[in-house]
Amino acid sequence: MDIVTTQNLKKYFGKGPRRVKALDGVDLSIEKGKLTAIVGASGSGKTTLLNLMGGLYRPTEGTVRVDGVDLGLLREDELTVFRRRRVGFVFQDYNLAPELTIRENILLPLCLDGSSPDTAFFQELAGLLGLEEKLDCFPHMLSGGGQQRAAIARALITRPAVILADEPTGSLDAKTSQSVAWLLKMTVDVFHQTLVMITHNPELAQLADHVTRLKDGRVAG
Repeated sequence: MDIVTTQNLKKYFGKGPRRVKALDGVDLSIEKGKLTAIVGASGSGKTTLLNLMGGLYRPTEGTVRVDGVDLGLLREDELTVFRRRRVGFVFQDYNLAPELTIRENILLPLCLDGSSPDTAFFQELAGLLGLEEKLDCFPHMLSGGGQQRAAIARALITRPAVILADEPTGSLDAKTSQSVAWLLKMTVDVFHQTLVMITHNPELAQLADHVTRLKDGRVAG
């Protein structure tokens, strides 16, 4: 079963001779409960594709469906709620709120939605990601790897339809990158989570169930 699909997806920036075709007709299907890696050279359209899947960009042309919902049919306020509930994001630079504790950062999506946390699930997440002793710390008190683990927990806490990870190990050293990579893979296996990940790291891409390569805004090969 496919949880994310794109059809003839295009995203252009600028106009006239300066127009940039970041994506130029991408048809793609993401299988539910699998880890999909998106690879390609810088400027190939990877991040643009991820942002369109997450509803952060509106397409110039074409459609994006996530969990059966056509994102192009949603108003901005509806799209904001959909992202908060059905899409988890993991960024290269963690994007944790520095004034909040790790516990508060993880629970933030639920707080913004006015939802109560599932205590058992929260404890399971914290245990799996090795954060039990760090929950009352602030982000600056953790290593880069620790902060990224917290970001992964935050992405998972709403049990989203899909997690979108943009170079999730890009700011980490090789040893920590490997650890975080295996944790990402574990979230797929343990929670049957769908994960779409951009990466330049070939070792990380090898962990994926599927690999999609982009070149000049199109799916290559």
